[in-house]
Amino acid sequence: MAKIDFGGVLEDVVMREEFTMEKAKEVLKDEVIAVIGYGVQGPAQALNMRDNGFKVIIGQSPDFKREWDKALKDGWVRGETLFPIEEAAKKGTIIQYLVSDAGQKIVWPALKSCLNEGDALYFSHGFSIVYKDQTEVIPPQNIDVILVAPKGSGASVRKNFLAGSGINSSYAVFQDFTGRAEERTLAVGIAIGSGYLFPTTFEKEVYSDLTGERGILMGAMAGVMEAQYDVLREHGHTPSEAFNETVEELTQSLIRLVGEDGMDWMYANCSTTAQRGALDWKPRFKASVIGLFRELYESVVSGRETEIVLKANSASDYQEKLDVELKEIHDSEMWRAGAAVRSLRPEKWNK
Repeated sequence: MAKIDFGGVLEDVVMREEFTMEKAKEVLKDEVIAVIGYGVQGPAQALNMRDNGFKVIIGQSPDFKREWDKALKDGWVRGETLFPIEEAAKKGTIIQYLVSDAGQKIVWPALKSCLNEGDALYFSHGFSIVYKDQTEVIPPQNIDVILVAPKGSGASVRKNFLAGSGINSSYAVFQDFTGRAEERTLAVGIAIGSGYLFPTTFEKEVYSDLTGERGILMGAMAGVMEAQYDVLREHGHTPSEAFNETVEELTQSLIRLVGEDGMDWMYANCSTTAQRGALDWKPRFKASVIGLFRELYESVVSGRETEIVLKANSASDYQEKLDVELKEIHDSEMWRAGAAVRSLRPEKWNK
């Protein structure tokens, strides 16, 4: 395990060079990895492991036709590598529980009865274990309980893998029955294509994940974009100009510089006018939202956010309501302007 300096703080990191693919295959040579759920993370992790040469099967309810048909389209064969959930769970020795958080609560009683002594129950999110009072997901004592959490969507996990890179993942061991829980965890982390792995706990993973999704990664990002766009439009700027100055320049130029070499690198490669204004306004934005982020974090830790998620996602009409909410975003002037801007990107002209 390598020691890496993260801004003056030394942290342990597991690199692919030290925990190699060959080592992962040796650790998992007698394992059958059953991926339960073919929704968001399931396809990416399963396909990456299959491409890397691991023994993988899929557990998916045929009643969810979209997911079942996607599995068939991706080359999983019914009765050979594609099974109903309980059948796959019984065949697996490492059971990747990758159905939705609300779905995990519903499926758990049936899945629990399929676990054998010495199996590993694998999560990519600490939700069900940390908030067990709400989810009622309490694993038996005679299995390993482990976690590998890619820091990106399933689409990104697969895209990065196909590009020959990887996506960073955190990992944790909640319960070590076999004495092999950590090496099984790291082996699967390498098998799914992680760029590197860093240790965490189930609690820290879910607290940071839920805060990040509601905060800068999705909720805050969308809210701040809408606010700036609305102000520009209120002052007579066209939809094209407002969208370009709010979203297009960020996603197509500036955020790439941040990803390449950091925020200071991005600042250094902008005009002096942009640098000065950004440096002056950054503290004011931070001061205006840090209280909101603290409120958000406490709401996550208290279980309030998971209560909302479980209640909403368990409703029979959840998908219909979600579709309405997403359609409102899709149909808003801002994102209709965005569709037009994207259609005019240079790569479109070259096709």
